[in-house]
Amino acid sequence: MHRRYRVVIAKPGLDGHDRGAKVIARALRDAGFEVIYTGLFQTPEMVAEAALQEDADAVGLSVLSGAHLTLFPKVVEELAQRDRADVIVFGGGIIPDDDAVSLKQKGIEAVFGPGTDTRQIVKFIEAHPRFKAVAASS
Repeated sequence: MHRRYRVVIAKPGLDGHDRGAKVIARALRDAGFEVIYTGLFQTPEMVAEAALQEDADAVGLSVLSGAHLTLFPKVVEELAQRDRADVIVFGGGIIPDDDAVSLKQKGIEAVFGPGTDTRQIVKFIEAHPRFKAVAASS
C-alpha cells in the first residue's frame, strides 16, 4: 500500500479571502489526500518551506488579489532552491486567461478559475505523471 499524497494548500500574499482555498483543501481531503493548509498571509518562502517540511507532493496556491504573476513563480523558484523542483504547483483564483498561459510557462502546472468543479482538480492531481511515479516507488 502506498502512502497518501500530500498537498500543501497556501494563500500567499496579503489576500485575506480564503474560502476557495478551504473548499479545495476539504475536497482534496475528502478524495483521500493528506492536506496541509498553511493559512493566510504566507510568503513564497514560507510556502516552499512548508512543502519541504511536510514532504509535499504538490502545492496548491490561491490568490484573489491580482499578485499571482509575482507570487506563484516565486513559490516555484523557492521550491527549486530547496531542491524540491519535483513538487507539482497548481493555482487558482481570479486569474485572466492570458495570465494563466504566462504562469504555465513559469512552472505552474495548472490554473483553476472560480467555479471549477473540485473533481476536476482531484483528477488533475491523480492523473499527473509525477504522482504515478510516487505511487510506483512507494
